[in-house]
Amino acid sequence: MTNRAGPLAGVSVVELAGLGPAPFACLLLAELGAEVVRVERPGGSGLGGIPLAILERSRPCLAVDLKDTAGQEVLLRLVERADVLVEGYRPGVTERLGIGPADCLARNPRLIYARMTGWGQDGPLRDRPGHDITYAALTGVLHSIGTRDKPVNAVNYVADFGGGSLYLIVGILAALLERTRSGTGQVVDAAMVDGTASLATMVYGVLGEGAWHDAREANLLDGGAPFYDTYRCADGRFVAVGALEPQFYAVLLRELGLDDRLVGEQYDRRHWPAQRQAFAEVFAGRTRDAWATALADTDACVAPVLSLTEAPRHPHLQARGTFVTLDGVAQPRVAPRFSRTPGREPSPPREVGADTVNTLMGWGFPAAEVDRLRADGVVYQAPGEDHVVHPPP
Repeated sequence: MTNRAGPLAGVSVVELAGLGPAPFACLLLAELGAEVVRVERPGGSGLGGIPLAILERSRPCLAVDLKDTAGQEVLLRLVERADVLVEGYRPGVTERLGIGPADCLARNPRLIYARMTGWGQDGPLRDRPGHDITYAALTGVLHSIGTRDKPVNAVNYVADFGGGSLYLIVGILAALLERTRSGTGQVVDAAMVDGTASLATMVYGVLGEGAWHDAREANLLDGGAPFYDTYRCADGRFVAVGALEPQFYAVLLRELGLDDRLVGEQYDRRHWPAQRQAFAEVFAGRTRDAWATALADTDACVAPVLSLTEAPRHPHLQARGTFVTLDGVAQPRVAPRFSRTPGREPSPPREVGADTVNTLMGWGFPAAEVDRLRADGVVYQAPGEDHVVHPPP
C-alpha cells in the first residue's frame, strides 16, 4: 500500500522565514510530508528581495508581526501545537523577541527548536556576518576547491546547502527520534561552519595519513589526476572523466585508443602530466556530444558536462522524473525516494500572508480572534484565495 502523504506525515513545523539554508531545509521537510507553515513579516519577504522564491515552494505562508507582543503570542501559540520550530536568525535575535528556546520550550517541552546559523550559537565569530564562501574558507574546504592558482567557491552548494540545510535536517530528524525515547524536546545548533567541516571528514583523514597534498590540483579527486578531471572537446564544451578504478581506466584507454601508447602506470604521478596531455589531445578531436554517444555504453566512466538548462532534458533524469516544471521553471524534485511513502509533488511558492487566516484557524485560533488580530495589524492576510491548512495532529 502506498501512502502519498510522505514519510514525515504527522510532523508539524513552524518556520521563521529567512535566507537560503533554513528555507531549503523546510522545503525538503514539507515535500517529505511534514506540515510546514512559513511565518513571514507583514509587507515583506524573508528573502530580502533576492529572487529565491523557489525556496519558498510547497508550504503555506502566514504573516505575523513578531515585533508586536501580540504577534509573539501568536507565534508561541503555534509553537504549542508544533513538533519543530526552525529559525535562521543571528544568535540572540529570537531571545530578544521573546520567542527564544526558553520561551518556546516553556510552552511546549516536546518542541525541537532548530537553529540555523553560519558561525554557530557561540564562539568569537558568532555575531559576525558571513556567507557560504566565508564559512567554506574558514574550514579549509574552500582551500581544497579550485585551480592551482586560486580557490573557487562551488556556488553555495557546500556550506549553505550541504553543510547547512542537510545538517539542519539531520539534527531535526535525530532530535525527533530521540524524543520518542525521552519524551522531551531540545535545541539543535546547526552551524554551517560545523557542517562544512564535517563534509571534509574524509579529506582531513587522508591528509592526516599523509596521502593528501595540502594544495589544489595535486590529488586524486581535485583535478590532480588525469583520469579524474574534465576535458575540453572540439566544440568548446566539456566531458567529465572519473575512471578511478583500474578496470575502468583500462576501458577508457581502449576507447580513446591510448591503451598501447600511454606512458606510465595509472597511479604513477611522475607520468600524470604526459597522460593529461594525451587525454586532452584525444578529447579535443570530437565534440562533447559525440564523445557522450561513443562512450555511452562503456565502463569508461565518462559523462558530458551538461549546463543547467540542458540537465533537465537528459533522458536518464527525465526517466527518473528528477526535475519538475513549475510556472515554466525546471526545478529538482525532493530526494531521496521512498518505496511506500513517496514525498509530495512540489507546489508553487505562496505570496506573503496568503494563508494567514486559514492557517491560524486550522491551528486552533477562533475566527473572531483572527479578525481582531487582522484589524489590529498583528497579522496580515493577502487578498485572494487561501490555501487550507489542516490542524496538526
